[in-house]
Amino acid sequence: MEQTGAYNKITENIQVSVTPIYLTDRSRPEDSLYVWAYQVRIENKGSQTVILRNRHWRITDADGHTETVDGKGVIGEQPTLRPGETYEYTSGTPLPTPSGIMVGSYDMESEEGTIFAVDIPAFSLDSPHEISPLH
Repeated sequence: MEQTGAYNKITENIQVSVTPIYLTDRSRPEDSLYVWAYQVRIENKGSQTVILRNRHWRITDADGHTETVDGKGVIGEQPTLRPGETYEYTSGTPLPTPSGIMVGSYDMESEEGTIFAVDIPAFSLDSPHEISPLH
């Protein structure tokens, strides 16, 4: 298991931090299977309670193939975050290449019922099997 640093972004007083982790024990490079977990921390830095309604992901592998994933909530939940509260979860994704990138957004609902988008920062999925070019 190899972990890199966290990626952070604040939108509308909601901070999203993501830490990708390459899962050596779940990956099979000989079969073109590379698996990552990603830990997400969502913090409400605002003064209103919000509810995470939907997620939207774009996952792009090293060959440029992109998959979009849209759905209700995260890991089967639609968490409510009061001011100052945080919510954390871990999910994962497989890729057919040794590296890739993910980026996305959450649809949040304010106390008044307004839906607004919160950016998930783009983060790199890098395995120890990635060959870095020499410059």
